[in-house]
Amino acid sequence: MVVLTTQPWETERPGTDSADAGFARDMAVHHQQAVEMSFLVRDSTDDENVRRLAYDIINTQANQRGMLLGRLETWDLPKTSESPPMAWMGHDMDHKPQDGSRMPGMATDTQLDTLREATGEDAEVLYLQLMTAHHRGGVDMAREAAGRAEDRQLASLAKGMVRSQRSEMTLMAAMLKERGAKAS
Repeated sequence: MVVLTTQPWETERPGTDSADAGFARDMAVHHQQAVEMSFLVRDSTDDENVRRLAYDIINTQANQRGMLLGRLETWDLPKTSESPPMAWMGHDMDHKPQDGSRMPGMATDTQLDTLREATGEDAEVLYLQLMTAHHRGGVDMAREAAGRAEDRQLASLAKGMVRSQRSEMTLMAAMLKERGAKAS
């Protein structure tokens, strides 16, 4: 006798406008910018602690981005949406997209240009400030997804993001303090 089993996603695929799909799409975009900022600072400073943090963020968030896009692929859902960013959260956002900043915590194009031009401690401070704000926005989104996602793997991933990004925010606050700066 052959027993056929199905995977959870084969019977319960989230809808294209679900919290699961919305979070996967939006956090993939959010993470891509964190990876970009981390590459910029890595190449702009010799400080090993900042470079190590940037390396960790590059690897962690690129990996998580792959998982998010993989869930969309598994569900056979589009990787983009015409819905406004974070519409899946079901409430109005105070954030108004501007200058390339599509979601809360995302740096503007002007801030990214400034980071591209900065070097040494100026680059370190700006990166730590931008990444702190970026993580705040990411934590808020991940916390919401952890409570709304129907897919257990996605909810677990979101919970892990909250824990790791909070930990990194504590580290970045200490690094900013060492440089005589504050989070923005």
